[in-house]
Amino acid sequence: MAAEIVNPGSVGGTESAPGGSGEPFDPAFALHRGGKMAVQATVPVRNKDDLSLAYTPGVAKVCTAIAEKPELVHDYTWKSQVVAVVTDGTAVLGLGDIGPEASLPVMEGKAILFKQFGGVDAVPIALATTDADEIVDTVVRLAPSFGGVNLEDISAPRCFEIERKLQERLDIPVFHDDQHGTAVVTLAALRNAARLTGRGLGDLRAVISGAGAAGVAIAKFLLEAGLGDVAVADRKGIVSRDRDDLTSVKRELAEITNRAGLSGSLETALAGADVFIGVSGGTVPEPAVASMAPGAFVFAMANPNPEVHPDVAHKYASVVATGRSDYPNQINNVLAFPGIFAGALQVRASRITEGMKIAAANALADVVGDALAPDYVIPSPFDERVAPAVTAAVAAAARAEGVARR
Repeated sequence: MAAEIVNPGSVGGTESAPGGSGEPFDPAFALHRGGKMAVQATVPVRNKDDLSLAYTPGVAKVCTAIAEKPELVHDYTWKSQVVAVVTDGTAVLGLGDIGPEASLPVMEGKAILFKQFGGVDAVPIALATTDADEIVDTVVRLAPSFGGVNLEDISAPRCFEIERKLQERLDIPVFHDDQHGTAVVTLAALRNAARLTGRGLGDLRAVISGAGAAGVAIAKFLLEAGLGDVAVADRKGIVSRDRDDLTSVKRELAEITNRAGLSGSLETALAGADVFIGVSGGTVPEPAVASMAPGAFVFAMANPNPEVHPDVAHKYASVVATGRSDYPNQINNVLAFPGIFAGALQVRASRITEGMKIAAANALADVVGDALAPDYVIPSPFDERVAPAVTAAVAAAARAEGVARR
């Protein structure tokens, strides 16, 4: 068992927000004082006998065995149960480029969610560089200590390059959660919304607002899963082949999306669309929502302010989802990444494949089962069935695709 990551203390006291006297008590600052994590040993060191086993001379036997047979590192260290959560602090939540130190509370939060929901230990690592090659080289050098790498809050388009290069150089799972975790949970919710309304994915045309990390990944993943068509819009309108201002990532996206050949604004694309997926912020005008097809789905996931307010969305859509916990159908990455990594680590997978991600989405959708309803197309993160279902599905898919090593 790996060292356990724990919350070092309880909320309490009379903590005020920094900045001067007279400010009210703020429980967020109280909870974060001293950080949200600690490392706890899983073996006792009570006397000289314990010490001689946990450290020298006993530890030398284990070191020698690993040197002679490197795969034993998975059995006799925490490697096979721990993930590095790596960021450069350039795209943190909706806060943007706030730097590595300011990103640490989020990375700690990510790590305790790994432990709480997937039983996976995780270590936050905030890097003082934004150079893609420096990030890649640093993570490669750190990789012997970890069983997987979760990339977090790294701005596009560098996030695509960093993930690709790490996947090429490492033989452990590398997963950019802002891309793929979001895509997995979105697909699960969309599958159930389609099932609820008697349609298949192939019957749907979707519009995605946002061509950053999440938007690009969702578009590719939904098409891989069999979606009928999807158009992606950035600040300048629909990503299409006739535009001459596209980055290399968006040019690739234009080649595989927008089969209907639409051009112009997001509002233009929404006319007659079956699905809206928002991962950009901003606001979609109500008339554009009203122009969508009857029985449409609105997944407005910007946080804290959805692109379409749920009250507006419910006027026109049969299923509404957001990124917020105070509305039904929360599209939350915590439904995916703990179980995905738990499954990958369980079988010592060399990477996370598209098939493993689709298996995760299907397992997540299946948790809803016969309880499916317009306000319940995706389970709660606190549903105790979620992580075991995703873990088992991912492990089975890894074995089926030949990337499992046990």
